[in-house]
Amino acid sequence: MIQLKHVYKTFQSDRHTLRDISLQINSGEFVFIQGASGAGKTTLFKVISGFEKMSSGQAEVLGRNLTEIEFSEVAFFRREIGFIFQNYKLIKEKTVLENVLLPLEICNIEKREAVEKAQAILDRVGLKNATKDYPEFLSGGEQQRVAIARALVHSPKLIIADEPTGNLDALLSQKIIELFKQFSNSGTTFLIATHDERIVKGPNARLIEIERGALIRDNVL
Repeated sequence: MIQLKHVYKTFQSDRHTLRDISLQINSGEFVFIQGASGAGKTTLFKVISGFEKMSSGQAEVLGRNLTEIEFSEVAFFRREIGFIFQNYKLIKEKTVLENVLLPLEICNIEKREAVEKAQAILDRVGLKNATKDYPEFLSGGEQQRVAIARALVHSPKLIIADEPTGNLDALLSQKIIELFKQFSNSGTTFLIATHDERIVKGPNARLIEIERGALIRDNVL
């Protein structure tokens, strides 16, 4: 699924944002990633998803060699990844339903099937009655749940989540993690950057910690 070998990301010839990262993550794994602000978590996500090229090393993700992938192939590669951003990145001119439909439209899913899938995932995140609302009229927690639904709706092979429960209360955070684990049991791999200690637990979950660009901890919880 994900295999990194001696990955470096270097800026200004001597500043390593990632420093000799080597790790393997298998299909269906549930991985929490922790580290202080600036530790390198976001850069690691960008390298794994093809938004940043590594300075050196090797990376294979979803069967693609990222050192050799052509620019024209990157967009198709990212269709297999669901992204949950800390700042939501919802399109304010589109309704909740229209925002969640976007990945399905990109994947050319037939409209009726797409709407059914979008409505079903919105129901699972507790937003069944918000399909016609616009993001600006939602709370931060509701916007986060829309972002989560959008990431999950096309059943991607990999989910990359940056603080997905940061604006949710304890009960809702736990429900979202349980939803994630249902998808994980079906083979979806989760990489979750979080400072929320309430959710960093569970059988077969894995914790990776990064400090100043280097991997300093990797163990099963």
